Amino acid sequence: MTKAELIAKLAEEAGITKSQAGAALDSFIGSIQKTLKAGKKITVAGLGTFSVGKRAARKGRNPFTGETIKIKAKKVAKFKAAKTLKDKL
Repeated sequence: MTKAELIAKLAEEAGITKSQAGAALDSFIGSIQKTLKAGKKITVAGLGTFSVGKRAARKGRNPFTGETIKIKAKKVAKFKAAKTLKDKL
């Protein structure tokens, strides 16, 4: 499902316009991004938990040259599905 399809589905089910649904979805995504950037986690009942994980620095290999390269440590977004969501799949 694309973002546009999700917006259309939200608008239809909530009885609002597509622009209102788009604004609500953008606000939801923006809130998640800001909270994760602050290093906090978000739990949405029935959906799951968004959190920030850390990936350690490591050595990798360039597939074209075979040369060993250093890969920097970085933060990554993580999502763990709620039991309610898992049970519906």
